[in-house]
Amino acid sequence: MNVTLGHIWSACVVLMILTLGRDQLLAKDMIPTPADTPILGELEPILIDALLKNNKDPDASLATIRKNPKLRAMLAKHNIKLFGGPMLGSVTHNSARFWVRTPDVAQVQVIASSKSDSGKSIQSQKLKTSVAMDLTAVLALDGLEPFTHYQYDVLVNGESVFGGRTLEFRTSPAPGQKAKFDVGFGGGARLVPKNEHIWETISRFKPAAFLFLGDNVYIDKPKQRNLQRLYYYRRQLRPEFRKLGSQTAFYSIWDDHDFGVNDSSGGLDPFKPDWKVPVWKVFKENWNNPGYGGGPKQPGCWYKFSMGDVEFFMTDGRYYRSFKDGTMLGPVQKKWLLDSLKASKATFKVIASGTLWTETADKGGKDSWWGVKEEREEIFGLIDRQKIGGVILLSADRHRTDVYQIKRPNGYTLYEFETSKLTNLHTHGTKKEAIFSYNKGNFFGMLTFDLTPADPTVTFRCITIEGKTVYTLTLKRSKLQTP
Repeated sequence: MNVTLGHIWSACVVLMILTLGRDQLLAKDMIPTPADTPILGELEPILIDALLKNNKDPDASLATIRKNPKLRAMLAKHNIKLFGGPMLGSVTHNSARFWVRTPDVAQVQVIASSKSDSGKSIQSQKLKTSVAMDLTAVLALDGLEPFTHYQYDVLVNGESVFGGRTLEFRTSPAPGQKAKFDVGFGGGARLVPKNEHIWETISRFKPAAFLFLGDNVYIDKPKQRNLQRLYYYRRQLRPEFRKLGSQTAFYSIWDDHDFGVNDSSGGLDPFKPDWKVPVWKVFKENWNNPGYGGGPKQPGCWYKFSMGDVEFFMTDGRYYRSFKDGTMLGPVQKKWLLDSLKASKATFKVIASGTLWTETADKGGKDSWWGVKEEREEIFGLIDRQKIGGVILLSADRHRTDVYQIKRPNGYTLYEFETSKLTNLHTHGTKKEAIFSYNKGNFFGMLTFDLTPADPTVTFRCITIEGKTVYTLTLKRSKLQTP
């Protein structure tokens, strides 16, 4: 019998689950990283032991276990200067932000230069990673040129992390600039080691941004922040994920499995149940978004950002969801969305949601926008009445890819693109109501915005984990307009 290190580690994890009790450790059984996986294969059991098995603190984090002798020995063995990142985010036409996590408190800095003017150095401030934010810092570069390629390095305590192997990114187009760029998106990303190469596949397409639309990690334990953090660490330490995040701007919202539990609704109170704010804190520690709802007085994960003449509205359909009160967003977020749509001058306006918009959604609308028909109509009716053109709907949650047409009697047909099986094993059946529905293997969505012609276009593609395009649909801006 050929017994590998991976078999032994898998057996250890199963035994650990039986010893601790499934509810205490994991809601969905963790698929262990094979022991022969570089660095993470050795590191993962140490993290599980320090954060979960021998730790009763539900708020345990890297910051609280960083002096663990076994962890320190592993960090020294592999000379780990960064425990996560760099993660690119909040990229505009003249700035960019870089999220990093260090294994202990450290001074960090980003230094960049334009590929066309390599002699000019642009430096971020020197910051210390924060224990309060679980040893993370967000570094800003300003004064950049629009739609320009830059190379960069990260310094930790004054030393280069990448030893001269510079990383690259590109700024966004300026407002009004005629440009063409790609934006990837998807949900359903339970960590499945054999499927983690999807991040490498996405990297090959070099999208300007990637939108994580929820179920970005599967946790289902809102009262165990130690477990939540472990799941984020595991993903952030995957080399494929780190490569993508170093060159492609990440933007994220959550859905039920990374906010609460299956089909969860947070309710209208910003601070109750009492686990909501701590979960929000963990989310903020682990992403690089331009904003997080309304801040401490109105927590959440909604925000907007622009890339040239495309504006994205990232919505939070969990924190304030209360179907008995007829709301997905809550009053503050709903007003923000309606006001933002009315004010937007963008050629294309992308509204992203963690759950489906269509009236033919699964479960009869019990976990989708069809469950709050009046609020959905407020949004769609505003688009009709105000003749807000160029709206595209994105969603996730169901483990397949769908394209829906939502016909409007007093406006133009709205197109919804849903995809949520980035790395998941579980699959949902296809939908006959969709104009396209696909569920074979793993996949992601890609939007190509071409703002160069007189009639700009947006093209949707469904792309498999192998990099094969299985569906394409192009929409002209002139067709996305109320007469």
